[in-house]
Amino acid sequence: LEEAAFQLQQIFRIDISIALNILGTESMRAGHCRVAFTCFKLAADRGYSKAQFNVGLCYEHGRGTEKDLEKAGFYYCQAASSHHPMAQYRYARYLLQHGPGSPWHRQHKAVALLEQAAGAGITEAQAYLGVFYMRGLQPQEKRGLKYLLQAANSGDAQSRFHVGVCYEQGLGVQRDVAEALGHYRQSAAMGNRQARDRLRA
Repeated sequence: LEEAAFQLQQIFRIDISIALNILGTESMRAGHCRVAFTCFKLAADRGYSKAQFNVGLCYEHGRGTEKDLEKAGFYYCQAASSHHPMAQYRYARYLLQHGPGSPWHRQHKAVALLEQAAGAGITEAQAYLGVFYMRGLQPQEKRGLKYLLQAANSGDAQSRFHVGVCYEQGLGVQRDVAEALGHYRQSAAMGNRQARDRLRA
């Protein structure tokens, strides 16, 4: 009976958190940012990762509350620890730009989070890792190209442009100008100005 009561409590807690998060989302869409933030915060403080992510967004962008990057990082961290992929990406970016601790430790943790988010299909994480591995202190071009291709295949025009650059310059792949042109054309068709300029050149 105690176990059943505990399970019911958990279900009730989760249902309320889901309802509060939905109410927050609808309030944000209607332009009621303060109400939205309050709903997200209530659900986040109950441990609901989607709401924790939303609170992080509110703090990062100053929507419904004062802008506070440290608090944004805190809530992204909470959601990331529950394997929320977009929170993993956002927390990784926070760590790289503002996080506490030594640069090496922050980078190591951030890359691990970006890898998880990229593996979960977050295009932004794939694109970020692609550029990171291409331009790092110790470039890993093949690894970078792998992530750029993932992001490009998810529809990211900038990553498609970078794939073209890789083929044009032979970064992580055999140099192939015809292949590069194909990637530039696809990127340009998606509206990428750099790709259009490269095609003209």
